[in-house]
Amino acid sequence: MEIRRLKQGEQPPWDLLLLADPSQDMASQYLEEGLCYVAESDASETLGVIVLLPAGGHSIEIKNLAVAEPAQGKGIGKSLIAHGIQLARKTGYKTIEIGTGNSSINQLALYQKAGFRITSIIQDFFLSNYPEPIYENGIHCRDMIRLTMCLSNDNKG
Repeated sequence: MEIRRLKQGEQPPWDLLLLADPSQDMASQYLEEGLCYVAESDASETLGVIVLLPAGGHSIEIKNLAVAEPAQGKGIGKSLIAHGIQLARKTGYKTIEIGTGNSSINQLALYQKAGFRITSIIQDFFLSNYPEPIYENGIHCRDMIRLTMCLSNDNKG
């Protein structure tokens, strides 16, 4: 597997991006300003995607992270997160953030195993920002759970 940056003018993997964010309008906005990387198989099949967006100051945010359903559970999401963390460190960011829905049980576990910590909850985020209700794991997705990882060596947080 190779993780590479999406080339200028290359079509983003919308099928994957929309797995993580059902709003193409919102995804289009952060794709314009963000850095998009794809994980590809040896046969150049797109297995996953991660989009990183500077969040102001010394922080960068993972705005989108998705793995194709047949490739889930094989460490691709973990590899994409590790790639994002490495890139953030290399470019001098002090923190990396990610937000996910209250119903995203597997994602919450993945992010915490990677070293992220829950730092806040934005109540009713998905009710206010998405026109259609979102259900996942039989749970109505209402709130955004924000997680952060401190990237500096002197502060584990």
